[in-house]
Amino acid sequence: MSKRFHILIALLLPIAAFGQALHNGIALPEEWPPRYPQPTVAQDMPLPYIESKPAVIPINTGRQLFVDDFLIAETTLQTVCHTPVFYPHNPVLDADKEWEKTTEGVTYAAPFSDGIWYDEKIGKFRMWYLAGAGSIHTYGNQTFYTCYAESTDGIHWTKPTLDIVPGTNIVDTSDRDASTVWLDRTEKDPGKRWKFFNIEKRKGDWCWRAILKYSADGIHWSKGVAQSGDLGDRTTAFYNPFTRKWVLSMRGGTSVSGRSRYYAENSDPEELVSTSHRTRSDYNDKHVVYWFTPSDKEKRNPKYPETDPGIYNFDAIAYESIILGLYASWSGPENDICKRDGIQKHNVICLGYSRDGFHFYRPTFEPFMDVNEKDDDAWNWGNMQSINGTPLIVNDSLYFYASGRHLDKVYWDGHTSTGLAKLRRDGFVSRHAGKEEGTLTTEPLTFDGKYIFVNVAVASKKSSLRIELLDKDGNIIPGFAKKDCDTLKGIDSTKQPVSWKGQTDLSALSNQTIRIKFYLTNGDLYAFWVSPWESGESRGYTAGGGPGLHQSGIDKK
Repeated sequence: MSKRFHILIALLLPIAAFGQALHNGIALPEEWPPRYPQPTVAQDMPLPYIESKPAVIPINTGRQLFVDDFLIAETTLQTVCHTPVFYPHNPVLDADKEWEKTTEGVTYAAPFSDGIWYDEKIGKFRMWYLAGAGSIHTYGNQTFYTCYAESTDGIHWTKPTLDIVPGTNIVDTSDRDASTVWLDRTEKDPGKRWKFFNIEKRKGDWCWRAILKYSADGIHWSKGVAQSGDLGDRTTAFYNPFTRKWVLSMRGGTSVSGRSRYYAENSDPEELVSTSHRTRSDYNDKHVVYWFTPSDKEKRNPKYPETDPGIYNFDAIAYESIILGLYASWSGPENDICKRDGIQKHNVICLGYSRDGFHFYRPTFEPFMDVNEKDDDAWNWGNMQSINGTPLIVNDSLYFYASGRHLDKVYWDGHTSTGLAKLRRDGFVSRHAGKEEGTLTTEPLTFDGKYIFVNVAVASKKSSLRIELLDKDGNIIPGFAKKDCDTLKGIDSTKQPVSWKGQTDLSALSNQTIRIKFYLTNGDLYAFWVSPWESGESRGYTAGGGPGLHQSGIDKK
């Protein structure tokens, strides 16, 4: 869609009928999910909540991240996108069991989305992953089932002996492609706490369908309780707690790319699966809508520049006040060329961010987690794929996991393993100032907490951050001027309280409309939030969880 079309959408929104109101003041249109015409060229998604912002933005849910301009009225600060650091001893999980091989002897031991979660009830990191199924399935070379591993630190993983297939760590023997294992912390029925959206092959053909199963322990799964129509193989699921809807992210084709995405949602996961299916691009469907194509800004493969990029997969998860979108960005070559040249597909993982769970913004198209084609022995030489449940929060770090593929002499698309990368908490995008002081002023905000916190790096002697509070008309609120703020300097903290002449309690301003003005020198500002508690919990979503966090999946006392 053209820029003119996006502007038209923004102009129409104020007079449109609105439906659900979200935590951040965004009012969804009455028709939801929205139905956009399929474009004929690669392009970005529209961003109606940026083009027409709420008059006042409530900030009671979660840390407020500067991943886009939603919160920002004006700024002189520079936008910096950050990437995680790979664990030096990757992979953290590799195939070392006979039952992880295919009939050809190709090894697979990595989630294909699947899931890695921290289970606060048992105090363990838990992983579900795709493995070669040569020891069980004999009707095809490329057949797979699901295995399970666990860890006490997220780095060192064990494969327990289970009773599904005695003597192995296999938890499901259905022949599969992608899958999603989701820890549903809102589920009231303990038997449905774990949800398994498995993309299973129909026996005797190459048709795929989603099968939904439940489990109390993540090990012993029910029979399928819902099944979809035919779907694209690389289809996954996620839960949007802001709209309280389950979503299927479906692989599908458009005139732009055979690797585009379609979308379906429902508050009932069984209804979602049961009503989902492939669609034809020249028809509308009641349950499935076109979602997005690759952007025209996708990176091309320098070795195969003639190949138009695609979106191989898209996973998503709530983190703090936003939804993170993890793109498997594909730039070729096609399978026959990979086979001819004995290489892996060039898939890298990129990030996007959403305030409503449908429209995603990508501040950069550089890889968030990149392949390593320089080292022939690299665990992630090619074909990296994102994993559900990530990130996990471990102290001041975010743990991101991904699958990668070695170069493999037995089968060009084989040998998967699992790697770990670590990022600063909230560390996706910072607003940066150099030697000269820069400023950032927010849009009008409201809050119901008492204590303001920041995630900031002002570690050097010449670094500083001060904060000023303004009323709705832009006037300084007495007692909260820049000159009154206790300067933050020599600090690098992911949770730092802010005070004005020793005063930290903002309850007198609760539910008033204010703006916040940040004055930053030689440092990076990642996030801010207002908490009801002096200990600084944000009331935001904790993605895949982590040690010491609340088992509700919300950051609270």
